[in-house]
Amino acid sequence: MQIDLIKGHGSGNDFLLIDEISNAISFTEKERAELARLLCNRNTELGADGILFVMKSQHADGRMRVFNADGSEASMCGNGLRLVARYICELYGLNEAVIETMKANLKVSKQADLLQDIHTYQVEVSPVLFELKTLPLNLNQPTLYNERIKELSDELTFTALAVPNPHLIAIVETEQLQSDIQKQLSEKVNGPNELFPDGVNVSFVKPLQPGAIYVRTFERGVGFTNACGTAMSASSLVTCLQELNEFEKTINVYNNGGKVQCVVHQIAGEYKIDLIGNATYLYEATAQINLKGESFTISSKKDFMEQHSYEKLQEVAQQVITKTLKG
Repeated sequence: MQIDLIKGHGSGNDFLLIDEISNAISFTEKERAELARLLCNRNTELGADGILFVMKSQHADGRMRVFNADGSEASMCGNGLRLVARYICELYGLNEAVIETMKANLKVSKQADLLQDIHTYQVEVSPVLFELKTLPLNLNQPTLYNERIKELSDELTFTALAVPNPHLIAIVETEQLQSDIQKQLSEKVNGPNELFPDGVNVSFVKPLQPGAIYVRTFERGVGFTNACGTAMSASSLVTCLQELNEFEKTINVYNNGGKVQCVVHQIAGEYKIDLIGNATYLYEATAQINLKGESFTISSKKDFMEQHSYEKLQEVAQQVITKTLKG
């Protein structure tokens, strides 16, 4: 099997993008999971957090399916959606489009560069659901807002929501960021457990100043990642609900991969979030794949030369993060 692909990233959250629109290829569900486990392995020449399959849609400009590095499928991915947004917009010569995802058709659009020569896209993150059964989270209550979960921590309070990926979010202090507590409880809720039977993304959020937060996420199916788009969106919403930030105003969200911006909207009692950030291409490659033999080789590879521009944004973000972690 020969596959052409693009490797790119949103906020350092990296993916392999496979075009099923222009190329005459298709995969079984088993093959998608096997490809993700094989190609995303960090011990190989490629390696990534997941695969973005870009497909035709019957009622949108394109369709996105996301498979994590462990072969599981995610219902949404904000950082990945920015890459798909760029790909679809450039493929069809559009400045805005609608992308079909597992739970919703989402609006995307090209935006002014965050910094010079950084391809920047805005994507819609919705729906937002607070009912614990949608995550699912097995507690004897309908929702969880800024409350303790005794099985996880005596000191932290959590908010649970789905956007539509499931998220567990805690507002924390620097000393909690510096401890091992996030790793310990994240591994607990993503292993065999009674609280989250399907696992959950766990984010620690440190407010920096009005209009700025730092988010670190343990992503279900991935582990600690440079950034998680839906987690940064959900975290921004939680800070607005706790009156640490304001609805309808831009929030600068710093992460280990760089920086994005979020704007949280409250409309008739419902919420949606605009996620604005980079869609950076690293290289395009052609892979010769033997799924039965669980092996592949790269027959060609060409760099897009875009990463240098993004590294300037990373430098600024890292200065903020270093200051944050020093307290």
